[in-house]
Amino acid sequence: MKKHATIYRMVTPDHLCPWGIKAWDLLKRSGYEVEDHHLQTIEANEEYKKEHGYDETPQIFLEGKHLGGYDALRKHLGKGPDPKKGTTYQPVIAVFTVTFLMALTTCWTTQESLSVIRVLELFVAFSMCVLGILKLQDLLAFATGFVQYDLIARHYVPYSYVYPFVEAGAGILMIAGLATWVAAPAALVVSTVGAISVFKAVYIEKRDLKCACVGGGSSVPLGFISLTENLMMIAMSVWMIVKMA
Repeated sequence: MKKHATIYRMVTPDHLCPWGIKAWDLLKRSGYEVEDHHLQTIEANEEYKKEHGYDETPQIFLEGKHLGGYDALRKHLGKGPDPKKGTTYQPVIAVFTVTFLMALTTCWTTQESLSVIRVLELFVAFSMCVLGILKLQDLLAFATGFVQYDLIARHYVPYSYVYPFVEAGAGILMIAGLATWVAAPAALVVSTVGAISVFKAVYIEKRDLKCACVGGGSSVPLGFISLTENLMMIAMSVWMIVKMA
């Protein structure tokens, strides 16, 4: 016999409550037969909450007993909060995983082989481009986070608006090996300052900060990953300079 659930959620011509959709889907995937009640106007939604003394919708009932909202459902089913709270390395893991796969496929397509050196070159260059894009999508938010720890930006704020352009631009040029005499030194300077800044803030001053490496407002903690990003740029820059010599 199937378990039974009842959900009251907001479904109007102009708005579908995302938490209501997620709750309905989670109930279905958890084996419940769902009785789905739509609150079809904002007024109906407000009236339902006021009448029953609820702060939010959706509201969920399991086997006729009131459970609560979406968070209460996730807790009841033994799942974590949604969205995740606190710090996470997920954005950085996503960037590095995708750019590494891009490097592998690009190397194979262009050379019909997998050269370790070329894969690493493309991986770092692609990573620089993607990280630059993430910063450029909201320069103001990036600068707000960046000035809290970067040694140059905290004394000269406009530098924080230049950094993403240098990172993305150097990555673009390094992919094709163009203007290496400009791209490599520029990337070397900003990454060296970045590495020193992160090391000082995290390992000397022991400050608890969020990293602006994937853009402003991220939940990525400033630390080893941020330092690794800068060290990768340093290594790539030095390697390109050596190749050019």
